Amino acid sequence: MLTEELSGPDLRRLALGTLLPGFAGPRAPRWLLDLLGQGLAGVVLFERNVVDGSDDATAALTETLRRARPDLLVAIDEEGGDVTRLDAGEGSDLPGAAALGLVDDEHLTARVAASLGRRLRTSGITVNLAPVADVDAEELSPIVGTRSFGTDAERVARHVAAFVDGQQRNRVAATVKHFPGHGATAEDSHYTVPAVTAPIEVIRERELVPFRAAIAAGVQAVMTAHVRYPALDDVPATLSPRILTDLLRDEMGFDGVVMSDGLDMHAISRTVGHSEGAVRALAAGVDALCIGGESTGPDIVEQLVGAISTAVREGRLTVDRLRDAARRVQGLRDWTRSPAESSPRERPGDEAARRALVAHGVTALDRAPLVLECHDEPTVAVGHVPWAIGHPLGERMPGTVVVALTPHDPDPLPALAQHRDRPVVLSVRGLRRRPWQREVVAAARARRPDLVVVEHDLPGDAELLGAHHICTYSASRVSADVAADVLAGTPASDTGGARTGVG
Repeated sequence: MLTEELSGPDLRRLALGTLLPGFAGPRAPRWLLDLLGQGLAGVVLFERNVVDGSDDATAALTETLRRARPDLLVAIDEEGGDVTRLDAGEGSDLPGAAALGLVDDEHLTARVAASLGRRLRTSGITVNLAPVADVDAEELSPIVGTRSFGTDAERVARHVAAFVDGQQRNRVAATVKHFPGHGATAEDSHYTVPAVTAPIEVIRERELVPFRAAIAAGVQAVMTAHVRYPALDDVPATLSPRILTDLLRDEMGFDGVVMSDGLDMHAISRTVGHSEGAVRALAAGVDALCIGGESTGPDIVEQLVGAISTAVREGRLTVDRLRDAARRVQGLRDWTRSPAESSPRERPGDEAARRALVAHGVTALDRAPLVLECHDEPTVAVGHVPWAIGHPLGERMPGTVVVALTPHDPDPLPALAQHRDRPVVLSVRGLRRRPWQREVVAAARARRPDLVVVEHDLPGDAELLGAHHICTYSASRVSADVAADVLAGTPASDTGGARTGVG
């Protein structure tokens, strides 16, 4: 029964205290500042909120938000590698999880995470929606891939724990995702409701291992997956009390904030809908609800507040569960306001990218090449981020010619015919899951057997990569830079050169 103290404004404030919306543009809109003053928990930043990769501009934005609510949570997806919001215009200066997992130096992973945490803290960001704790169990996954530390659960677990520890030294909360694991499905929850059909024994021995390690490392938040696990429940994890309360809370002992993945994703918004999804997620055990779509505005926030309030009045969501969610979110805000540990100022991204790079055969060029870049439409998780080798190689070798190929215009032969006298570099991203790129490689190699393939993703078929290739294990700017160094014959730094052979 609804108590008198939770009628009206008090109930509204509790509901607002569970919401983390996105917003449009690099300036804080009036509606957002007003809602922060009324109790909104915080915000999620995206590339649309960042001005030309300027950390100073981001810090000014977060300071404006903080004047409306000093203890708000400011969250962002800043994984490094393929997924960056702060550096969406030019690519990340940190390699991604797959590169770090390949190097398999937990101290290096912690250093990378600490440097990222320092940068986020300086920019006024208090929650990072990273690291990815998914095990890369499905090579055709359109959503995990290089965002995972690897295919071995124990290795993933070690690096997830190291990343959590390194980042949280700076009092930037880590958020491991996507519980209980998104790596064993070939579908993307941005568009549909994927299913992990593995038996419970496999889920416990594979998917859950990195999350247990993160909990042991003191991770502050766990993000849910909009994925079904028939061995655990019939509904997506975000809506499942069996998965979030019985498994994550009671069995695994997690006592921090459970955060939903974006409610705007089709797995929720086009099935049960935003409002029903918010109510059922809270009832299942979610504490903080992310609403990150570009259309997010005051109407959607008010719609969710209304749905949550109505569910409490109707008894579909208990007062105690709503209070508990708001209390946990408040606890996270308090944690982020505590003093950070002192960590060294360093930029370990170059070292990590060099140590992860694998070069095979003859890759150094003797003159400016023709670069063929294979470009797909970006995924929702990654967005439009530059990744290919052409620009950095052109900086090192003036006169480099860059030709973009797409699934709609994939023919490399005209460019090859026009530039017969040049070495050829073919820049690809994800041959293992993109048939059209494999066809481009085969057609180009038939004309130019001496070409060098640069794979900015996981390596896949070694025969297809050919005798002369480079694998970066990351579509970050820093990984493209070190690959360009190798192609241009630039000496490796003292932090270690490229590997040889297929990793």
